Amino acid sequence: MKSKETAVGGWLFKEEPDHFSFSDLERDGETLWDGVDNNLARKNLRLVQAGDQVLYYHTGKEKAIVGEMLVVESATPDPSSEDPKAVVVKVRAVRSWSTPLTLARIKKDPELSSWDLVRNSRLSVMAVTAAQWQRLLKLRDDDN
Repeated sequence: MKSKETAVGGWLFKEEPDHFSFSDLERDGETLWDGVDNNLARKNLRLVQAGDQVLYYHTGKEKAIVGEMLVVESATPDPSSEDPKAVVVKVRAVRSWSTPLTLARIKKDPELSSWDLVRNSRLSVMAVTAAQWQRLLKLRDDDN
């Protein structure tokens, strides 16, 4: 999985801001990222390692990347779930993005057209290649 095209630059985790927003994470400092039920999203979450960077995406009405997190503990079984397939990772807030990068803006960029966020927008945990990560930062900076 470390080929030039598929090398993971990080991850994107999605959450409904009414449930747990990036500002909630900033207030709390760290949290266990849990409640992932989709099989593909769980598979992705199992690959997440301590030290990985994560983009925080608000779903619902906002539909935008709003901040960055750092994984402080790799994937482990969810201690609060009876489902043996449930996993969690511990994340810490790193920085909020002063201008959120909207899904509409991301969809307009041809370099991101093959990304899972554009192709499979319901997936809650997805890889971000190093090239995609750099492109997202450029779009964010260009919009400021």
